[in-house]
Amino acid sequence: QVQLVESGGGLVQAGGSLRLSCAASGNIFSLNAMGWYRQAPGKQRELVATLTSGGRINYADSVKGRFTISRDNAKNTVYLQMNSLKPEDTAVYYCNALVMNVEHWGQGTLVTVSS
Repeated sequence: QVQLVESGGGLVQAGGSLRLSCAASGNIFSLNAMGWYRQAPGKQRELVATLTSGGRINYADSVKGRFTISRDNAKNTVYLQMNSLKPEDTAVYYCNALVMNVEHWGQGTLVTVSS
């Protein structure tokens, strides 16, 4: 069993910043990767950023240069620093963990960017 607890969402004006956190616990001995996805109203869930255990990072084109993913291994926590937020970044953000090639999801945290 893997538990993912997200925090840090909220309401922010365009151009502002937020930092999301996701703490993983449970059976995460073979944690392959962690990352963030988002789902806007009426749209499919999409990748935002991922970070593998080997340190490889992948960003969606829409967030490159604005968002930064990082990890604190000691705390089993992954962060998403979001700068220069735009109204189109409004979505529910989900933490994702790949453990022994099985995906696990957090409950989601809402990010709302006002124009």
